[in-house]
Amino acid sequence: MEARIAELARILRQNGLRVSPGEVLDAGRAAALVGVGDRDMFRAALRSTMVKRAADVPLFERLFALFFSPMGNVVSGLDRGVLRELEAWLAGDERASLERTLAQLSPLAQAVLAGDRRGIARLLQRASLELDFSALSTTSQNAFYARRLLAAAGGAGPAGGGGPGGLGADARAVVEAARAAGLPAEAIALLERRLDEALRAVEDAARRWVEVEQRARAEARRRDGTLFGGFAAPTREERERTEAAVRALAERLKARVLRRERSRRRGALHVRRTLRKNLALGGVPARLAFRRKRPERPDLVVLCDVSDSVRHVTRVMLLFLHVLQDVFGRVRSFVFVSDLAEVTDAFRRERDLGRALDLALSGRAVAAGNSNYGRALRLFRERHLGAVTRRTTFLVIGDGRTNYHPPQAEVLREVRRRARRVLWICPEERWAWGQGDSEMPLYAAASDRVSVVTRLADLARVADELVPR
Repeated sequence: MEARIAELARILRQNGLRVSPGEVLDAGRAAALVGVGDRDMFRAALRSTMVKRAADVPLFERLFALFFSPMGNVVSGLDRGVLRELEAWLAGDERASLERTLAQLSPLAQAVLAGDRRGIARLLQRASLELDFSALSTTSQNAFYARRLLAAAGGAGPAGGGGPGGLGADARAVVEAARAAGLPAEAIALLERRLDEALRAVEDAARRWVEVEQRARAEARRRDGTLFGGFAAPTREERERTEAAVRALAERLKARVLRRERSRRRGALHVRRTLRKNLALGGVPARLAFRRKRPERPDLVVLCDVSDSVRHVTRVMLLFLHVLQDVFGRVRSFVFVSDLAEVTDAFRRERDLGRALDLALSGRAVAAGNSNYGRALRLFRERHLGAVTRRTTFLVIGDGRTNYHPPQAEVLREVRRRARRVLWICPEERWAWGQGDSEMPLYAAASDRVSVVTRLADLARVADELVPR
């Protein structure tokens, strides 16, 4: 419990609450005095020792609710033990045989078979103290951390697939012991069905536990200034505030372009025209003539992932790129999940920016589903590769998670050979690249630059890449 209180103190500090080491020790002593049986008393003990200002109480209450989830809600679906339904078939010898097998199982498996929800919760809590959740930031990581939590608690993987010592192996051992004891086929079928239900309930409990951890860290990142709130879906107020900041950033960029064009309006000195204009002055170059300079307004081609996992991120990015259309000579915008669709005309037609973004993100543009970067890149090469020239900045926005489809990074390398430059905006931190279905290391090698964007300051740096000072 001391470790959990220290972790709560760290999250409170990240959210702007000042909690000293002495106050953490006081909170531990207070928690030991009141215990954890009464949730309200436990919360009041921590609040009285860790919160000094009345204005900080609502934030503490919100973080406490996220961080300490009620165990009864986390572990559900295990109201009765698995073996109780076999009482009618268990005589003395069969019972003794099964009890010898149960004695050799892991503590987690024994708690599952006995329907001990408190025991399961204690094992999950103890396992959570052994794991480092500091890198947990996105909902897409929940399944990975749930598997790690379940393994640390004594179950090594999903139901039926655990390794040695895991829940799957323990379940198979119980079934084999029941067969060896001579239980009828009806009892074996019932046992297998109830074991499957119990193991899935434990997996769900591990996932819910990780969701609580992820939400607590998402709240901390929101308060810490993260642009997209740790990649949890932002609230309406947060989205409006972020979009207003993005609009202001884009307006500053347009003003920067105008100032640059005004300051560099003159081209190189035109010697022949200068001499001609000054013949009446005896050839003294009092009136200079300059060559006309064509303003270089580069083209921009954008591919934006609009799958469900990054949709709230891409909305902000599309807003930013929509406002930047005045900066670039030509902008072509594409959205993709597995299919690829161009939304350039929709952005141009729609005077209401909100409706334009809703169209780009709706299923009318591309069908919802799992993202397939390889297929989207291949479709772009087949249909629109001619849009890429030596003046084109090719920009991809997405996390590079391909759902284990072929990444087709060679298509990105081909685009890079044709384009002025290839930039990639990734809303996922670098430590997560290459984990699971992430192919970002391959895509980063095929790009000129990859920018990790989780804060408004990161987006401003990307803007400097697109529109240098």
